[in-house]
Amino acid sequence: MQTASFNLEQATISGCTLGEVLGSLSYALDLTEGQEPGHCVRSCFIGTRISEKLGLSSTDAADLYYTLLLKDLGCSSNAARICQLYLTDDHTFKHGSKTIDGSVKQAIAFVLRHTATDEPMMRRAKTVFDVLRSADELVKEIYETRCQAGADIARQMRFSNAVAEGIAGLDEHWNGGGRPYRLVGEDIPLFSRIALLAQVMEVFFRAAGPDAALSEIQQRSGTWFDPQIVRAAMSCARDPGFWEALAAPDIESRVFSMEPAQDALSLDDDLLDDIVKAFARVIDAKSPFTHGHSERVAHYTGLLAEELSLGRTTQRWMWRTALMHDIGKLGVSNRILDKKGKLTEEEFEVIKRHPVMSQTILNHVRPFRPMAWIAAAHHERLDGKGYPYGLSAEALTQEMRILTVADIFDALSAARPYKPALPLEEVHKIMEKMVGTAIDGEILQALWDVAERR
Repeated sequence: MQTASFNLEQATISGCTLGEVLGSLSYALDLTEGQEPGHCVRSCFIGTRISEKLGLSSTDAADLYYTLLLKDLGCSSNAARICQLYLTDDHTFKHGSKTIDGSVKQAIAFVLRHTATDEPMMRRAKTVFDVLRSADELVKEIYETRCQAGADIARQMRFSNAVAEGIAGLDEHWNGGGRPYRLVGEDIPLFSRIALLAQVMEVFFRAAGPDAALSEIQQRSGTWFDPQIVRAAMSCARDPGFWEALAAPDIESRVFSMEPAQDALSLDDDLLDDIVKAFARVIDAKSPFTHGHSERVAHYTGLLAEELSLGRTTQRWMWRTALMHDIGKLGVSNRILDKKGKLTEEEFEVIKRHPVMSQTILNHVRPFRPMAWIAAAHHERLDGKGYPYGLSAEALTQEMRILTVADIFDALSAARPYKPALPLEEVHKIMEKMVGTAIDGEILQALWDVAERR
């Protein structure tokens, strides 16, 4: 398989909107939440249509639009904890949690269905008992971690406090039964109230159709949902073409062209840098084993690109690519990412798909398409024995080879929960043995040259 041709010196964000970038990257958040691709985009369509019924100002409508696209920004931060507490697959757990109404009966049934199901009987019984005994405390912890992380990352992206608070309050319920702070009624930010309803409406629509979605939001009116927002949603549902638009293949382009997106922040290179850095936090929060990995790989990649005299524009895009290279790992369960023992063949096959998922997500964003091929190749080898495509040396560009060296260097030199950092001398010996088979000797030498000077 040959890689696509690209020239990062010609890469540009011209003609791309902020909504397009965020909406496209939201597909990564869908993966982490165990939702079907496009969940955040469809939720944004629903919530934006509701805002029209409510008569929100153009400023509020724009802030709501970004709240809806980014509502799950903090979703990766509690994935490892969910696996640890419930001994389960975080994707399946999160997907299932979107369909329960919060009643005690449904909550207990959910715990029984999703806790330690693959464990021996005694361990499963103990885990279920521990979870039920501390249920309130655990649920608060899980939601608080997610909501606060999402709000912090939104602020890092330069969004308003209203957007950050809208994300932080996503799991609060109108009657005070939500999490993490049990806010009641209008103490819950308006954007949170709209986003929660839009999310539930989208999930039930995709699972069982319009009638199921409307039945669910009506049943939860006054408990989960603000009755006024339920009425606005019911009004949207009666509009001609609403459901057809929601299910249409062009829903993405519809959402990216919605009026709130046109009235909001304009995209420039500095803002894009902030967005990419923020998404690197989302990626690295998925597993404690990769804390800071993306930022370090980006740092080494930037040094190598400069050392090898790549153009200034290429250097900037390489730094962005390195920050995003592992975005596909958001689609891998923490039961595999954080497994302490040896992976099974099936589990390793799942791991080997993460570069493909990175490529798929980055291909959604027009300016990121040259990055997508580079990110996809960071586990390829010169001898053709890498993954996911088994590319030969002739297909591996200089940019791909740089990212591979930076990634391997960090994997060896960084401390992880399961191992200390290796001394630089040992890293040097290991990587020298990989020259010609896995990595490019010229690029490795550039790394040592940089290391000596710094």
